[in-house]
Amino acid sequence: MVPRTRHATVAGQQSSAQVVTMKAVVFGSYGSPDVLELTEIRKPVAGDDEVLVRVRAASVNPADWHFMRGLPYVARLVFGVRRPRRATVAGSDMAGQVEAAGANVKRFRPGDEVFGLTRGPDRPGAGTGGCAEYAGVPAGFLQLKPAGLTFEQAAAVPLAALTALQALRDTGQLQPGQKVLINGASGGVGTFAVQIAKSFGAEVTGVCSTRNLDMIRSIGADQVIDYNREDFTTSGRRYDLILDTADRSLSDCRRALTPKGTLVVIGGSAGRWIDGLGRAYKARLLSPFVSQRLRSFLTKPSAEDLAVLKELIEAGKVTPVIDRTYPLNEAPEAIRYLETGHARGKIVISV
Repeated sequence: MVPRTRHATVAGQQSSAQVVTMKAVVFGSYGSPDVLELTEIRKPVAGDDEVLVRVRAASVNPADWHFMRGLPYVARLVFGVRRPRRATVAGSDMAGQVEAAGANVKRFRPGDEVFGLTRGPDRPGAGTGGCAEYAGVPAGFLQLKPAGLTFEQAAAVPLAALTALQALRDTGQLQPGQKVLINGASGGVGTFAVQIAKSFGAEVTGVCSTRNLDMIRSIGADQVIDYNREDFTTSGRRYDLILDTADRSLSDCRRALTPKGTLVVIGGSAGRWIDGLGRAYKARLLSPFVSQRLRSFLTKPSAEDLAVLKELIEAGKVTPVIDRTYPLNEAPEAIRYLETGHARGKIVISV
């Protein structure tokens, strides 16, 4: 469904000629992708610690449809109970060119090609969304775009790759030579996790569906498991670190861990009220009483970690996997496809 196009009403005495506007995909109520509208809104202005970016491409993540649908319900205590407190521009990732930099920003100049987050899971209100012609972004959420990547490829990186990097390196404390299993290896986070774990010297096993086995091998997995034919939790094989993006129960995953192994859970669903938070809380509560380390995870925006990813990409160790690219006016279809859970890698929106 193509979103409705309208022009925002400008309050006060300003004429339309005095107000600089831009196109953006916005939602002002919770619901399905049908709530998304392509509309004209005010072009943002860079604050003292911000960068104004001319967006060339964006990508969508599960966090985006969570915001759009207002799920889990407990999050509405922050964003607005019946509807968002303010109209929200969709999209957490983007890549583009610097149009202007705030007074306190020294790292970027107009014309620089950058990539990064428009907001993070721990700061969901920061910045403006990526599904727009311009985004005002905290400078600490950005890094120079990796050489050799298109804007579409660069836009696919930030949130998913930061999640994979921080979950493996920081929360999972991955060490060279360890046996690592990525459950949900063909998704946005999973495709980056396979490559990053391999670059850190791990022996990597990826779990995915039959149609994705060759793709997961091609990005570096040492072994692949077809979940349609084999259950990794009952195979008898043990792993030092499991990164689970596919909502397996803690007890199932623990069977596949070594006695001192680490499980890092990302996302998942425990119902409409608390959603993936349920598994995270269970992991925190159970971990002190078992020999294994059970950890929940929240991605943190970090220019330093974006620089690490930039180095890995430029060294040829990590490559974004893109399933489909949509134009800006088809953003609802991009989110609709994301919600099916069958995307191979990332879904990108060309602005």
